[in-house]
Amino acid sequence: MNSSSLQILPDTDAGYTRAADLWRAGGLVAFPTETVYGLGADACNDHAVARIYEAKGRPSFNPLIVHFADLNAVKQHVTWTAEADGLAQAFWPGPLTLVLPKKPDSPISKLVTAGLETLAVRLPAHGPARALLKTFGGPVAAPSANRSGQISPTQPSHVVDGLTGRIDAVLDGGRCDVGVESTIVGLADRPVLLRPGGVTEEQLTACLGHPIAVRKNAEAISAPGQLMSHYAPNAAVRLNATDWQDGELCLGFGAVECDLNLSADGDLVEAASHLFEYLHQLDAKGGAVIAVSPIPHHGLGVAINDRLSRAAAPREG
Repeated sequence: MNSSSLQILPDTDAGYTRAADLWRAGGLVAFPTETVYGLGADACNDHAVARIYEAKGRPSFNPLIVHFADLNAVKQHVTWTAEADGLAQAFWPGPLTLVLPKKPDSPISKLVTAGLETLAVRLPAHGPARALLKTFGGPVAAPSANRSGQISPTQPSHVVDGLTGRIDAVLDGGRCDVGVESTIVGLADRPVLLRPGGVTEEQLTACLGHPIAVRKNAEAISAPGQLMSHYAPNAAVRLNATDWQDGELCLGFGAVECDLNLSADGDLVEAASHLFEYLHQLDAKGGAVIAVSPIPHHGLGVAINDRLSRAAAPREG
């Protein structure tokens, strides 16, 4: 891994201070959360936010999630609701993003919202992320720290391999625990599950006291992570494979013979934590096709299948 043009910052107070200084200067710093590594910039700096889109090669109509150090800071930028309060009390800090109406006087860049009247906000649970956000003292826009559409990064080497020469630094906080991005819930009107993730649909329903509506893929983009082709390796992806074809790289689940197994014991939490890392490892082998075992479609399996279906979709652009 070549890090010659990318600063690797330690998970220390000195590392947090250096990262915060880079953000204040308009720089780009990747940092760990409990889900994946995010590519952070000062959310109130138009030029810095534009650099995120440039570094990722991300379409400018795809909005960004803004990360905060505490709930009071969030409330300065969005119109807070009783439903938001209930979900925040249940799942924050943690892998849940809420999409709420953006306050007209919020200084957050319009590039962050991609022209929408709403803002995606999150309080990460990861210790280094929280310490870094507190040190910076402001909102940080941060999509996943990878080239747009490619596999999300769950350890610093993924960031270095994908973004060296495009960003200023990465804070090395080790491997991410959850391994799939945050769940996104829209609260501009009724609660809507916009993207499955680390908080399951069942957990949301239990918290709200009623079933949550689910966004259909054909609907207009209203939150990050909704492009049909996303999280994709260079290899093609074949889903729901119950046998392996000659030349395929095999990503298993459960009691199967394969190149890498998301969870031999059929544990969806373990599978989610391994998903992007194992896709990176198999893709590095240079094969034409990665075949994936069927994944149960419940709990975290919904989020895993969402990421896999986007990885397997026809490539956009």
